[in-house]
Amino acid sequence: MNEDVGDGWATSAAAWIAEQGEDGDYGRRFVLDAPMRARIEGRGFRDALDVGCGEGRFCRIMQRAGIRTTGIDPTEALLARARQLDPEGDYRLGRAETMDAEACYDLVVSYLSLIDIPDLAAAIAGMVAALRPGGTLLIANMTSFNTAGPPDGWTRDRDGTLRFTIDHYMDERATWVSWRDMRILNWHRPLSTYMTLLLDHGLQLRLFSEPQPTGGTPEQIARHRRVPYFHIMEWQKPD
Repeated sequence: MNEDVGDGWATSAAAWIAEQGEDGDYGRRFVLDAPMRARIEGRGFRDALDVGCGEGRFCRIMQRAGIRTTGIDPTEALLARARQLDPEGDYRLGRAETMDAEACYDLVVSYLSLIDIPDLAAAIAGMVAALRPGGTLLIANMTSFNTAGPPDGWTRDRDGTLRFTIDHYMDERATWVSWRDMRILNWHRPLSTYMTLLLDHGLQLRLFSEPQPTGGTPEQIARHRRVPYFHIMEWQKPD
């Protein structure tokens, strides 16, 4: 049974699968994948939970690094694609907010999924509960100044210069974003909301980075450097 609750993922799944392919979209291929792989490879991780695994691409990346993976996602069509590409994989219908988690993972990953989650506090609590003591929570997320841009975002001023509009930064809200036949409900939250929730669980921040693009067109690179899309955080659960 699909758990879609009107957030657009069920109706956008086919377009999402086509957009991602095997190598991922621009942000994954040229910005996030390399630094995310660097955080998981060669560190002895054995069991990982991918929260919001979608079509399973990062689960497959972790498996190639020798990590056993479990992926959860609330959209059945995306899970069906994950199982098609990885028949031996462990993909389950579910949400971090409601999963019955035991502390059995030494790595929990949220790869651009926090912006899709309405009840962020419950989701983070679930992720922390799923971690073994000493385990790592690895997060790739949209920057909060970027999510504060829609619906205006990139616009041209009176002189025709392209600029990015940020407004109502401190106001948490859901906004519909549309691109390439997809229409998804994303959540904007100020960075302090994320940091406070994570710190309240006693997690220790081990990494905060804003990765730079390593490829793409000159226009894509320039736009990303003006208003970066992503940051990466790594948090450790105390022993």
